[in-house]
Amino acid sequence: MSTTDTPQTRVATPRRFLMCPPQHFDVTYSINPWMDPAKPVDSSLAHAQWVELKNLYESLGHTVEVIDPLPGLPDMVFAANGATVIDGRVLAARFRHVERTAEGPAYLSWFVEHGYGDVHWPEHVNEGEGDYRVVGRTVLAGAGFRTDPRSHAEAQEFFGLPVIGLTLVNPEFYHLDTALAVLSDTEIMYYPEAFTPGSQSVLRELFPDAILATAEDAEVFGLNALSDGRHVLLPDAAVHLKQRLRERGFEPIGVDLTELLKAGGSVKCCTLELR
Repeated sequence: MSTTDTPQTRVATPRRFLMCPPQHFDVTYSINPWMDPAKPVDSSLAHAQWVELKNLYESLGHTVEVIDPLPGLPDMVFAANGATVIDGRVLAARFRHVERTAEGPAYLSWFVEHGYGDVHWPEHVNEGEGDYRVVGRTVLAGAGFRTDPRSHAEAQEFFGLPVIGLTLVNPEFYHLDTALAVLSDTEIMYYPEAFTPGSQSVLRELFPDAILATAEDAEVFGLNALSDGRHVLLPDAAVHLKQRLRERGFEPIGVDLTELLKAGGSVKCCTLELR
């Protein structure tokens, strides 16, 4: 799984996404270091920023499905946490914090109602694509703050794909999708300091030519990004990462989701891929 710094001709692949409007978005509790209930949230701005992201996906040729938000679930906008979908098979999410536990059944119901027949309700806590990142036919699986490492074996058994566990150590990067982004079937970018030394070694072994994020880019959630193989949508403030992506032949597109960042989420958090 290696690349070089030589720019390549990149080809975008149309994707299907599931998103949830931030109709009830707010910061009323704190379950990660980014959340401060004392800081006001501009609901209108949050909605406008979310709509801009959805419209951008559609303008790039992607299909966006929408799940109805439920009152009392302010974090339901972060659809990536709602499940993991590979080959049409759905591994439902089971949340660690009581404030989000009702999101799991809500997303599960959407999949059942939309004809997904192979759906698994997990035994162990897993927070969907927040901690499961699919690279080609391999699943990188995070643990350390939210997802139970025992869920990694459960995911491997259900999907029939190799699952590689990675341990997060910095509470600011509490989900894998805050510290690592998938760029193609063979390429990633990540922030090494978010991981244990052993996990860093695993990532170096698997992806020796990965793009490494600076602390400045990681701290603006630059790794909470989504790539279609050519375009990479990421927070506009991630200046270094945008330059590195251009050098690799990608087309970075800066997105402003600063209101949603008040709850510790950005581009990828808002987007669940329906593979």
